Amino acid sequence: MDKLDDYLERRDFDRTPEPFEAGRSSNLAPRYAIQKHDATRTHFDLRLEWDGVLLSWAITKGPSFDTSEKRLAVRTEDHPLSYIGFEGTIPEDNYGAGTVMLWDLGYWEPLDPVDKGLKKGHLHLRLHGARLTGDWNLVLMKGKEKRENWLLIKGDDEAAGARDPVRRYRRSISTNRTMRQIASEKKPVPLHEGKRPRFAKPQLATLSDEMPDGDGWWHEMKFDGYRALIALGEDGPRVFTRNGKDWTDRFESLAPAFAQVDCDSALIDGEIVAGAGLDGFSNLQKAIKNGGPFRFYAFDLLDRDGTDLTGKPLTDRRAALEDIWHDMPAEGPAQLSPVIEENAAEVFDRVCDAGGEGLIAKRMADTYRHSRTKSWLKVKCRRRDEFVVIGWQESDKRGRAYSSLALGAHDGDDLVYVGKVGTGFDADDMDELSDAMRPLERKTAPAEVPRAEARGVHWITPKLVAEIDYAERTADGMLRHAVYQGLRDDKPARTVRLDNDRMTEDDRTPVAGVEISSGDRKVYPDAGVTKLDVARFYETMADRILETAADRPLSLVRLPEGLGGDRFFQKHAGKGFPDGLKTVEIEESDGGTEPYMYVTDAAGLVAAAQMGTLELHIWGSRRDRLDRPDRMVFDLDPDEGLDFSDVRAAAFEVRDALSDLGFASWPLLTGGKGIHVIVSLRRTAGWDTVKLYARIFAQLMATRAPDRYTAEMSKKKRKGRVFIDYLRNERGATAIAPFSLRAHPGAPVAVPVGWDELKDIESARAFDLESAQERDWSAVDLPAPVGVTEKRVDKLEAALSQEAD
Repeated sequence: MDKLDDYLERRDFDRTPEPFEAGRSSNLAPRYAIQKHDATRTHFDLRLEWDGVLLSWAITKGPSFDTSEKRLAVRTEDHPLSYIGFEGTIPEDNYGAGTVMLWDLGYWEPLDPVDKGLKKGHLHLRLHGARLTGDWNLVLMKGKEKRENWLLIKGDDEAAGARDPVRRYRRSISTNRTMRQIASEKKPVPLHEGKRPRFAKPQLATLSDEMPDGDGWWHEMKFDGYRALIALGEDGPRVFTRNGKDWTDRFESLAPAFAQVDCDSALIDGEIVAGAGLDGFSNLQKAIKNGGPFRFYAFDLLDRDGTDLTGKPLTDRRAALEDIWHDMPAEGPAQLSPVIEENAAEVFDRVCDAGGEGLIAKRMADTYRHSRTKSWLKVKCRRRDEFVVIGWQESDKRGRAYSSLALGAHDGDDLVYVGKVGTGFDADDMDELSDAMRPLERKTAPAEVPRAEARGVHWITPKLVAEIDYAERTADGMLRHAVYQGLRDDKPARTVRLDNDRMTEDDRTPVAGVEISSGDRKVYPDAGVTKLDVARFYETMADRILETAADRPLSLVRLPEGLGGDRFFQKHAGKGFPDGLKTVEIEESDGGTEPYMYVTDAAGLVAAAQMGTLELHIWGSRRDRLDRPDRMVFDLDPDEGLDFSDVRAAAFEVRDALSDLGFASWPLLTGGKGIHVIVSLRRTAGWDTVKLYARIFAQLMATRAPDRYTAEMSKKKRKGRVFIDYLRNERGATAIAPFSLRAHPGAPVAVPVGWDELKDIESARAFDLESAQERDWSAVDLPAPVGVTEKRVDKLEAALSQEAD
């Protein structure tokens, strides 16, 4: 008999929204959930993932943190794994009819063998939920009843004795809705109501060989995980890496853990490690692949409810952090990093003996700085750093893909060899590394390697970054007792440098391999956006920007000192520009040539940001066929007295008129005042033909509605009208690139949108630096390119003549 037969037989899936598919296992740690169920009698359903199903018990009064309480838990039919996230209403006249709330969610840890415990009638387990945590016991009651009656009893630990969770938690852990709101099918309710803070560069600790002590310092554990900043606000939590990458999707299962943080908004600094009893960096890598489990340790608070706390001393920031943490469950998946008040040297020895990472020493009176400082010092038990994989050593053992990896790191402009690592791999690591290295194989070594060390090594292009634990580096720079910990993709290989955790004299920050100087300069003072924020924005948005901007001549709008300083519109690369900004010689109208800029990758975009660029303006053709445009742009530029609604209406009329002529189009919010209506073109016509067509079309629109449109640039002619600027469609003319920042207050971004979506947008500046990062091209139905032909020009010219008559 299949374990789910009882579940399936009781339900008519044409009449109930409950899931009928079996679902899939998380593979790393078994999941756990509790669902509050308003059936004939309100109860709480405990679900424990095991052996391909959810073991289920109905807890009549719900769980209690009181160790003296023995709550009845009636064993029910096994449920499919897909049921673990179910929330909704089971209609009347169905089995279990009533409203179901997802009340708690997380993972569980068997403390004794499960199959043996089920037969014996005693399950000893540890819960790692957002609400229920710590040790619990399920004990089978002896009796003659057909149903299995168990007792759920809280173990005596740090979580014991907390407030009654049934009364304390009355909203869904996933949607924050009450039972009544779920029954009414209301939308999810925001957990936090304030504006979510932007990412801010974290403060970094400097490596030290000595443990500072004294009244002015305190100490915390050095965790074995990923540094993360958690931003909380009305749009839900976001998880950022130390380099500003948005990894919310990778740590999605951690989101419910922040439901009880007492704030409207916050930016919390901390570390994510593997959770549910799993330890070590390699387990964290596996957890990321499997969607969990995770644990977050919070150790600093940068912003609370819109107030910047970075200028406060550490003691004040910690007090504020503890204040918003007061309602969080003990031993939960989101915890405070403990402050160590004992003798630091003694604690350090115990940490190292237990196989820990080390300690972080923090100066209590210092403010938070967005750079590497000596206010925070890290003392490691062993060394742990990132290195670039440059090749693999052949293995003579059957079933082993390689015996070791060759490693390197950047020292100045050079990639240098630092030795090999041959331990720490399991079978999964072997498969993952083999798959990752195979496409990167090359014939020559990317670094200078001694002949004896190079024998039998297969070289690869240096793109993979590995976390390596090691005892020390020898006098000749080689790693001793190196142990592989896992691959990491939060850092580009170009940024991996020797002694990369020591302070640099000019404190430059690498982004996409480009060193960003003066990164803390606020270029959008009103929005608090720095030069480094701009560089990271262009790195994050590179794939979306390059969709249209790659390999086109482009011009830069540079404001090296920010919005309050001088502004330059630059077409040609200047002396000292970074290599990422490539150049192509283009003939000018006078017969001479000039070096025009173009970009092909994220490094080029970030290089532009390093030169103070805010805006990117692109040609309508690519450099392989400069004489053949592949886009036609109509810039709808409104008179100052018009509202955005007038521009929006104009965009729809332009769209319809183009459609009647056989041209599909898409809209771009410019981030300024207007909208660009853009047509994708086949590269069959030259600039003169495309410009002529665009001019006649603009004149046609102005002729049809002279009170609303003009095709003339004159300010006098534009009074009360929308200027349909067709002049973007000539050789050398540029238009703002999709997803480019604009040099206006608030850091607005030019964003492509869908026509249906445009109906509800209220401003051409609807997206700023933060919200634009959540967008991609999926909202836009990009039409197939269409050719502009002489026949089309003649037909349009005839239509204009007819309208004029």
